[in-house]
Amino acid sequence: MNIVKGFACAAALIAGHAAAQHYPSKPVRVLVGFAAGGPTDVIARVLAQDLTRVLGQPLIIDNRTGANSRIATETVARATPDGHTLLFASLSHNVNYLLMEKKTYHPLRDFAPISLTAVLPLLLVTRPETPASSVRELIEMAKARPGAVTYGSAGNGGSAHLAGALLETLTGTKMTHVPFRGNAPALVDVMSGQVTFMFYPMIGIADHVAVKRLKVLAVGTAKRHPDYPSSPTMAESGFPGFEETAPWVGMLAPAGTPPAIVDRMSAEIRKSIAKPEVKERLAVLGAINVGSLPAEFVEYLKKDAERWARVIKAAGVKAQ
Repeated sequence: MNIVKGFACAAALIAGHAAAQHYPSKPVRVLVGFAAGGPTDVIARVLAQDLTRVLGQPLIIDNRTGANSRIATETVARATPDGHTLLFASLSHNVNYLLMEKKTYHPLRDFAPISLTAVLPLLLVTRPETPASSVRELIEMAKARPGAVTYGSAGNGGSAHLAGALLETLTGTKMTHVPFRGNAPALVDVMSGQVTFMFYPMIGIADHVAVKRLKVLAVGTAKRHPDYPSSPTMAESGFPGFEETAPWVGMLAPAGTPPAIVDRMSAEIRKSIAKPEVKERLAVLGAINVGSLPAEFVEYLKKDAERWARVIKAAGVKAQ
């Protein structure tokens, strides 16, 4: 029996390496669970453009919006595990699972993590005309008119929602959460004044600040960010620990994808984000490059789930 199993394992290993040598054999669909133009989508497109040149097959970004990326996640979980359907995920990968009463996927068992790509520190932004010029003044506004101050997000359970809910909890205020189908449309309503503020990943914000469409009340990094030297950190504003709310983005495949294909794609992603031109594009967007081995990404996802479970409990976030 052991000999039979040994031959079977060897055959599977050989077949996996053969598949990797011919991979990809057709266009690769990369599902993104958020609207085009949002942080996850933009980074996915930067990566896909470079990987298309390297792999010789187009990586096609497929925006499957809705349910805070759960639709895209469930689609990839059910996809054929041949490496030609991938998920470019964010922290909602774990958070959705934590919030769901009826579990429709498992963030680790149903996936083969490929590589953690980057993290995106959050900024607390509002329009320049908003009376508040600091986090403390924003909290005073919220206390003066319970429920009148609103904050946007890419959907229930997203990074912006969790950060806003946590701020409510820490300050004892009542604010109104306004979910959207992605960060980009939420930011549009912040700039127009339809929504008071939001916690937005640093990606692309500098351009809006430069033309005075937005102002930054605080940055969610441990230290002041060089792109926003005059903006205090959330810790300086009296709220330490907000750097833990920084969302991540990374690539995953369906469970059962041959390890050789997972390793190949992981290696190509790490090479891609290490290229000077890609690093520069992501840095301009405010992303902090990571790049990880599949096993490292698995461990990161485990710790990420533990971290968000604590935040969800502290903020009292519920599924909607």
